[in-house]
Amino acid sequence: MKTSVLVTLFIFTLSFSFAQSKDELEIKQLEKHWTELLDKGDTTSLLGIWSKEYVVNNPNGRIVTAKEIIALMKSGHVFPKVERIVEKITFNQNIAIVMGKELQQPADKPKDLESWIPRRFTNVWIKNENSWQLASRQSSEVCAE
Repeated sequence: MKTSVLVTLFIFTLSFSFAQSKDELEIKQLEKHWTELLDKGDTTSLLGIWSKEYVVNNPNGRIVTAKEIIALMKSGHVFPKVERIVEKITFNQNIAIVMGKELQQPADKPKDLESWIPRRFTNVWIKNENSWQLASRQSSEVCAE
């Protein structure tokens, strides 16, 4: 009896761990994908990844909505390139919180990453039925000490 309970518990734990790693892999892929869409200026696909209530607290300290971001992009604004490094993904039921650092290419567009602007970010993803959507984002420049 004890053996069957332990085996059941082990299988449950193993399947839960696998589900977490599958979700983590999916979130990492989505993080990369939506950054590529932003670089391409693909507003249609971005609207498919962002939730309807998507909101950003941007590095300029301004809170903006998806509608405002899309309008800015359609007016010709091109966002600087960003290299994002995911450091931690935390899951809480249908919510994934992604934290890490990113480097933003400065206006003079140097290629070497060492001269790019360091920032910290938090992205919040929500799983609706079978897909993840980016619900909110916060990004701040790292101040030199």
